Amino acid sequence: MLEQIKIRNILFLDIETVPQFSTYSQVPERLQKLWDIKASRIKQNEEDTAENLYQRAGIYSEFGKIICVSIGFFSNSEFRIKSFFDDDEKKLLIEFSEMLNKHYCKKDHLLCAHNGKEFDFPYLARRIIINELPLPNILDSAGKKPWEISHLDTMELWKFGDYKNYTSLALLSAVFNIPTPKDDINGSDVARVYWEEKNLKRIAIYCQKDVLTIAQIFLKYQGKPLIKNENIVIV
Repeated sequence: MLEQIKIRNILFLDIETVPQFSTYSQVPERLQKLWDIKASRIKQNEEDTAENLYQRAGIYSEFGKIICVSIGFFSNSEFRIKSFFDDDEKKLLIEFSEMLNKHYCKKDHLLCAHNGKEFDFPYLARRIIINELPLPNILDSAGKKPWEISHLDTMELWKFGDYKNYTSLALLSAVFNIPTPKDDINGSDVARVYWEEKNLKRIAIYCQKDVLTIAQIFLKYQGKPLIKNENIVIV
């Protein structure tokens, strides 16, 4: 089945998210009270408070925001990577949505992410709606049958029906011996780098590396050779 998918019809993507505010004290009172409720549900020990748990708020679309969307696609012999990143989430999402509506609007077009069905795709859709923007058709799953939804998920594909375990992108890349450049940050560093260092470009580079790894893993699933370094183009 996977061998029949045309790799040129796939848009590989990854998103980076952070809490909407740099600290818990800056959260507006109404949202703060709602975060307190959320925090009480996710706390794991007595030391966990709404304030110190706020650093995890970025993983929830109601309390976080998207600061970067990186995409990758095959064009002739090249794998081209581009990032949409901005402090202004609405501006970022407008540009990303316009790209989807222009270039990924046909029935055979597909989106692919790692854990995308649980995180990237719904997070994008929710933040687009929260920002009062039209939802691109390829992200709109409402009323569609499962086989009509144009989403691929490298983590779900690896499960082969086994829903017990989460398999990280790093683990899969190691299992398949996919070379990955040493990163100076990981996912847990993103909020700090954004709010304290204000280094959005550094985050975008980290996000781009994940997109490349997702594409490499999908090629492994199809039994195809990996993308060569000389064929990777950052646009």
